Amino acid sequence: MKFTRELSAKLVVRSVSETAIHVNEDSYAESIALTPEELLGPWHSKRVADLSEADFETILSSEPEIVLLGTGASNIFPPRELTFAFARKGIGFETMDTAAAARTFNVLANESRKVAAVLYL
Repeated sequence: MKFTRELSAKLVVRSVSETAIHVNEDSYAESIALTPEELLGPWHSKRVADLSEADFETILSSEPEIVLLGTGASNIFPPRELTFAFARKGIGFETMDTAAAARTFNVLANESRKVAAVLYL
């Protein structure tokens, strides 16, 4: 899936495939975390079902208003406690497949929203 619209964010997810996530001119053959301003690095290979609030420390340090979790080719729900932890902090937390998360990230970033994303390959 290719995204062709130009966006104003510094980092734009250009496409997502089975083998890579393409951000600007770079390709990542692993899961990543990012904000519109910064690639926060590779994301650990922990299963979505095993995620906890502690896994998101780096992301939360960017003070997002919403965090998107792209769970790969299909939508996999994280533990309910993780969703509750974000709600207690007043931070939106949305889970969807990675292609949808990438599109949503681009739209929110282009609107200058404080968004962060974790994109599983």
